Amino acid sequence: MGFVSPVEFIPVAENIGAIQEIGKFVLFEACKQAREWLDHHYEFGKIAVNLSVRQLQSQDFVPSVREALNQFHLPAEMLTIEVTESLLMTHMDDGIEQLRALRKLGVTISIDDFGTGYSSLSQLKALPIQTLKIDRSFISDLPGDESDVVITKTIISMACNLGLDTVAEGVETIEQANFLKENNCVTIQGYLYSKPLTSSGIRSLFLSHSKDYAHSSVLFS
Repeated sequence: MGFVSPVEFIPVAENIGAIQEIGKFVLFEACKQAREWLDHHYEFGKIAVNLSVRQLQSQDFVPSVREALNQFHLPAEMLTIEVTESLLMTHMDDGIEQLRALRKLGVTISIDDFGTGYSSLSQLKALPIQTLKIDRSFISDLPGDESDVVITKTIISMACNLGLDTVAEGVETIEQANFLKENNCVTIQGYLYSKPLTSSGIRSLFLSHSKDYAHSSVLFS
């Protein structure tokens, strides 16, 4: 079947109960890859791994993260765990203690697809998060759509006031990138810079754009 999108295989994996094993495999592979890049002196900033609801509910997840970091001697601050806003809002009671335990390890916590899960300010305040990732649905029509302009500026301003970083998802044009930079969202991801790549492709990207990607993050999902 060739490459299969996570949009297709993740729901299947969740339904058949395989997502925890897959998630643990991805976590360890991500930490292993990060260690290899560090050993080759590639400056990649952080490496991010998506979290599923089953992992968020599992008491084995935090020990698995600790084990992966220790096994590959990866500094905890170089690992980011990403959880979607909608998942977190519907499983907040299950997840908040897990996320707090991850923060104690030194791992960064990021809310993915922010703006789609209807979180409240009081909920954000209670969460041990460091980063909001602005959902691509608000980015795709920038800077032409007035509603998206207002929403994006509001999210960036709110994050700044809460002491949080912002990342814009799905950036595909220089106009979008310039708008975000002018409004203090300096970290972006999207096809403007690169399509998804294999590890060897990312290594070539590091070598050819070492200055541009010195503070980038790599997403394993």
